[in-house]
Amino acid sequence: MEQLYDMLFRWGHILFGITWIGLLYYFNFVQTEYFKEAEDNARKDAVVKLAPRALWWFRWAAFFTFLTGLVLLHLITQRINLDIILGAIMGTFMMLNVWGIIWPNQKIVIGLKEGDAAIAGPKAGLASRTNTLFSVPMLYFMVSSAHYPHGGFFFAGDLSFNAFVVGIGLILAIEANAIWGKMLSVITSVRDVIISGFVLTLILSSINYYL
Repeated sequence: MEQLYDMLFRWGHILFGITWIGLLYYFNFVQTEYFKEAEDNARKDAVVKLAPRALWWFRWAAFFTFLTGLVLLHLITQRINLDIILGAIMGTFMMLNVWGIIWPNQKIVIGLKEGDAAIAGPKAGLASRTNTLFSVPMLYFMVSSAHYPHGGFFFAGDLSFNAFVVGIGLILAIEANAIWGKMLSVITSVRDVIISGFVLTLILSSINYYL
């Protein structure tokens, strides 16, 4: 029965995750770029009719991806390794960014809540870009944790403490910038955030492998 639960929750986790990350990429790679070129009337129509629908699926897909992920962590307790720890931490920050930063500020931008859209927009944009940056290594670690784990296993007692500390420290620094910092040049454009995502994946995986 546990094997059945494991399979079902993996399926749900992947299904919700595809929906979430797909919409994340849509917002960052398609909608944002379209809004830069769209005429005012077209942009206003999309903000009123399209954005609220997309944001509904986006935020709830994020929540259920996180929820099914928690269940999976419980089901694989004895197999938790450093890869899945780092991937889960990034995924958790991404979900918190959706509900704690992106959605509250987007409500102002699309007119569902009063506030300064000129301030709210960049805040939501920074958190969204940070989530895009995190998504590449997060997805890498979700796969590598099952098929090519490195960095040791938590309950086996061979988890690399140095890799854990350095990896967590780097993730926390990036998340701190998402909350209190500014849009850095390395994540401003679509091209730059994609490249930076792969660079971050290489750095974090190297930390796990060599430390």
